[in-house]
Amino acid sequence: MNNRDRWRVYKRVCAMFFLAAVALTIVQRGSINMGTPFELERQARMHGSQVAQPEMSSEEKPRSYLGLKSFWRVGRQKPQLKAWAITREPVITDDSSPGNWDITSSNCSANLNLSSQAWYMGLEGNFRQFMLYRHCRFFPIIINHPEKCTGEIYLLMVIKSMATQHDRREVIRKTWGKEQVINGKRIKTLFLLGKPSNDAERANHQKLVEYEDYIYGDILQWDFLDSFFNLTLKETHFLKWFHTYCPRVQYVFKGDDDVFVSVENIFEFLEGSSHDKNLFIGDVIFKAKPIRKKESKYYIPHALYNKTYYPPYAGGGGFLMHGILARRLHWAAETLELYPIDDVFLGMCLEALQVTPVKHNAFKTFGLVKNKNSKMNREPCFFKNMIVVHKLLPSDLMHMWHLVNSDLNCSKKAELL
Repeated sequence: MNNRDRWRVYKRVCAMFFLAAVALTIVQRGSINMGTPFELERQARMHGSQVAQPEMSSEEKPRSYLGLKSFWRVGRQKPQLKAWAITREPVITDDSSPGNWDITSSNCSANLNLSSQAWYMGLEGNFRQFMLYRHCRFFPIIINHPEKCTGEIYLLMVIKSMATQHDRREVIRKTWGKEQVINGKRIKTLFLLGKPSNDAERANHQKLVEYEDYIYGDILQWDFLDSFFNLTLKETHFLKWFHTYCPRVQYVFKGDDDVFVSVENIFEFLEGSSHDKNLFIGDVIFKAKPIRKKESKYYIPHALYNKTYYPPYAGGGGFLMHGILARRLHWAAETLELYPIDDVFLGMCLEALQVTPVKHNAFKTFGLVKNKNSKMNREPCFFKNMIVVHKLLPSDLMHMWHLVNSDLNCSKKAELL
């Protein structure tokens, strides 16, 4: 082999080593960039349900915990999750729906004209405050998730809650409020919140709510304070939100965050027979009288309601209605003056639509039996036959859920559904 041949072999060997070094560098960089996100994605998937579900759209896939540590950094960028409403496919709405939340300001001043009227001056302080701002009907939305109503939804589970009640929301997510698909029918869950009412801790509580929503993406929050009288605002704001974003939801369950719910029994009821588009069913109270005792939480002065009886209404612990009726209730709510008791206000809306709610014995919004110390209120076989039982602490709800969904040996199922 002459010198020229040796030189050619030397150059080829050098070129091969160079290419091998470049390839190795590229592989190492790729593994560094991909390793951590892959591991976090794997952990996020393991955190969710271990049961295989039907293929979901990109908007239904479980959220990743990527970037959660950066949530608390000052001046952080807004999480990409908040931009879903921009990047998702457009929601199909009817012509009468505005298509987005059209309230951008809460600039609403007190109605000072009332201060000169004798009947107003005779009211208690909380009712005077209510009357001063009764005309302030709609507020901006702080946290929104219109993607929750994308596509066909069979059952939308809507739960009234407050900022500080995160432990109740957490238990509901793990039990009856878990989003799932049953026999091809999709179930979605939302929690309704106002602003935290504690002045001193409002900023901290709000930050925790935002972090919770950053993880789960299931909170709707509006720019009014959470209070007992403002529960009616929560009702009207949800109805407006539903009318705006949810044209293809078939049924709505709406309840409190301290109830036990059997989704299995809801499905059994709904699929057992055909239902009218005016379906509204729950623990309905007929001929209830306004409470005139001032020490009661539900006290109502004559100046606000002077009739003998309330219209029929369902206990707010939990009720079920048709999606079409929910959209009609939005229009009825806009025609009526706000009322400080949300359950009764919804009964007034039903009366305006000439719809009578139906009482069903599987809805127990005042407990299984009136005696709170009765063993029946802790008997899992009774819970197994119910649709709604109110009310339970988070630990009691989790305990009862495990009992009801265990190998429970009960006698023949009661004919309630």
